[in-house]
Amino acid sequence: MSFKSLQHYISKLEEANELIRIKNFVDPELEITEITDRFSKLPDGGKALLFENTGTGFPVLTNALGSLKRIGIAFGVSDIEELSTEIHSLLSLASSPKKSILDKLKLLPVFNKVSSWMPRSISGKGECQEVIIKDPDLSILPILKCWPADGGRFVTLPLVHTIDPVTGTRNLGMYRMQVFDKNLTGMHWHRHKTGARHYMEYHKLGQKMPVAVALGGDPAYTYSATAPLPDQIDEYILAGFLRKKRVELVKCITQDIEVPRDADIIIEGYVDPQEELIWEGPFGDHTGFYSLEDWYPKFHITCITHRRNAIYPATIVGIPPQEDAWIARATERIFFQPLKFAFCPELTDIDLPPAGVAHNLAILKIEKHYPGQGQKVINALWGAGQMMFNKVMVITDENIDIHDYKALFRQVITSVRIPQDLMFTKGPLDVLDHSSDRFAFGGKLGIDATRKLPEEIDQVDKISVPIKPADVSAIKSQIPEINEIIFNELPFALFSLKKEMAKELPAVFKKLSQTEELAGIKLFICFDSPVNLNNEEVCAWQAFSNIDPIRDCIVTPRKAPYEACLCINATAKASSHQNFPRPWPNVVTSSPETIEKVDSRWPDYFNEPFIHSPSLNYHPLSRGTGAVADIN
Repeated sequence: MSFKSLQHYISKLEEANELIRIKNFVDPELEITEITDRFSKLPDGGKALLFENTGTGFPVLTNALGSLKRIGIAFGVSDIEELSTEIHSLLSLASSPKKSILDKLKLLPVFNKVSSWMPRSISGKGECQEVIIKDPDLSILPILKCWPADGGRFVTLPLVHTIDPVTGTRNLGMYRMQVFDKNLTGMHWHRHKTGARHYMEYHKLGQKMPVAVALGGDPAYTYSATAPLPDQIDEYILAGFLRKKRVELVKCITQDIEVPRDADIIIEGYVDPQEELIWEGPFGDHTGFYSLEDWYPKFHITCITHRRNAIYPATIVGIPPQEDAWIARATERIFFQPLKFAFCPELTDIDLPPAGVAHNLAILKIEKHYPGQGQKVINALWGAGQMMFNKVMVITDENIDIHDYKALFRQVITSVRIPQDLMFTKGPLDVLDHSSDRFAFGGKLGIDATRKLPEEIDQVDKISVPIKPADVSAIKSQIPEINEIIFNELPFALFSLKKEMAKELPAVFKKLSQTEELAGIKLFICFDSPVNLNNEEVCAWQAFSNIDPIRDCIVTPRKAPYEACLCINATAKASSHQNFPRPWPNVVTSSPETIEKVDSRWPDYFNEPFIHSPSLNYHPLSRGTGAVADIN
């Protein structure tokens, strides 16, 4: 289904009872974020929120794609799996042998369908240019400051258009934009992104780089800007497929670049690659931690255009789950078939858990036929597009439900052999990963949890050790550095250290591995003392965020019957006691003042049941009030 505007999409959300309107004034600085965070962390993603009074001429829409139901409305499907099935059919038809003229003629409708999705340039002005402001001033827009330690206000849902100066290929990406002046922002494209590659090409040519930023329009545009497409594939082809209608593009007013005719707001400008960079950040990011300051290009704004009834779209990112977790789930389903088709025909399912914030954890299911196939898949996918950023990958068999995390964990922890089924290597990491010693480069862990064929089995594999009841107080007496420890009938234990005991962690791991009462444990994970060890989601998020697998996953020899156990250091790292060379970021939470303000004004916003601030659950994890964690 195609939408004529963001207003059109909002009307559909309202029909489906998926939208809440807030008519009283809500401050774009911190307050909108705190309200949105309360709804986006509800089990079903809450509802989309339209803030109609922002102190500007533009309402703000948040959490618009924050559930599978709303994503289904955006793409005109009742189930996101319909898109995966359609892609599978197209790929199967295009790749099947064509033995006759009749077989080849069957492809004509496919080619016609695909050609109907191709973007098209049109002459004249579009609805996005009903109002033209040639003396641009970003203060007219309700740009959010999301979190208290953010470096300022950020455009969080920009559709950034750039063009390869050599090939002329367009790219649509999503890169946050910090506001520095009325007509100046940063352009936060990471070194791995296509926008950054275009920037380097303009730098070689000594030319200014035209850039156009679209906001709003059909939600298919927004999704397509986030999609993991190959470098040379136009994102508007994907948008055309999703909306079943081609995207129509018009030329900007001041830059030689095209944008969707029916977008809500357009910000035109340029980046000068010869210019000095600007110190950008910090920003409360989708990892749940602040991404810290760094040097990024300046974006000079030459014109702002918009619809007369434009809506300003924004997204909130922070501790998962947020809206981006649902977008990641859509990507997981939509791109499963292309991933299977291009890289791993044995792949039968994929899951990217919210706690893994898209790039920290991937769980895959395969149909296994030969020894070493699990390791083969891990190696193949670490070389597959944006899967190169994955830090921990788990491979299971086709009889496992990988979306049932508790059952999956039980299967993995009981079947994986240490160290035989663990693969450690190094490679590129997401720029936002804060755990590695080196920026955007660090350790990776592959876990082969598939059934073992005869060629993969040795004598040790037959050993199984029951977990004996143990006296926790006795264990803490033997290992006084431990603050808390929990375990059950499964062979793993979670524990935390007392404060100022981080230096003792290697010795603690050794003691745990040699403690007779814990002989059946093959996995120990250490957390900071404020972490609630009984909260599975928080433990998973902290563990996958805070580890560099090569540095922090320690295979520890132990007494028989097991050959070894795996000890994982999931604590925050600091130069003072763990020789960590980089600043450690703080977790992202609202301030007590903002929480109190929203609590007191809740009846003024709407007639909705009160929701407590999620930040209250995470304040114990905060170390100080700044973006950098205060770790002594």
